[in-house]
Amino acid sequence: MEAVVSEAVALLDDAGEPALTFRALAARLGGGVASIYWYVASKDELLDRAADHVLEGVLVATERVAEHEDPIDAIRAIAVALFDAIVERPWLSAYFLRDTGVQPNALHLFERLGQQLLRLDLSPRQRFDAASSVIGFVVGIAADLGQEPPAEVRDGSVTREEYLARHADQWRALDAEEFPFLHHILDEFARHDDAEQFRAGLELLLAGLREQAGG
Repeated sequence: MEAVVSEAVALLDDAGEPALTFRALAARLGGGVASIYWYVASKDELLDRAADHVLEGVLVATERVAEHEDPIDAIRAIAVALFDAIVERPWLSAYFLRDTGVQPNALHLFERLGQQLLRLDLSPRQRFDAASSVIGFVVGIAADLGQEPPAEVRDGSVTREEYLARHADQWRALDAEEFPFLHHILDEFARHDDAEQFRAGLELLLAGLREQAGG
């Protein structure tokens, strides 16, 4: 099973979900397609197990978060570790916590986050909402940032900065009375850093969580 899942992760990393077929996987393993079915019943199960395999690394990276004096700091550390894993492997976002029956690492990671919420003065509903909100924010933003850049950026025709500046110029040409917000933030948009923007959004979320828990 370990070899099957490891090679599945390698295929996903190389070319994404469309490249992961039982035929391609069998070829990498040097066996027949039928042999894969000894270990997994379907491609969906294989994808879930591949995602869980990657999450083992997130668990290792966050195994000492309980030592944080402040549970908010511990939640931040878990969120950042998960974010980094998904940005590196965008395919992971679609299969995180999809089937906990075959994803023990995902379940343990969710539990690790939840145990930090138990340290805050919140109701069960508030803790459930908080865990869901943090995970949803991290997975959603990481998946968005993990998308392939536009073709012209990929092929080097323009830099990321030039691409953003072009759109900022388009916004600048819009009527300022009709689009006051776009005019207000367009310079920030033109020079923003995606990772910094993620952390800023996470801090807003965590600040709200701290306030809900009574500071």
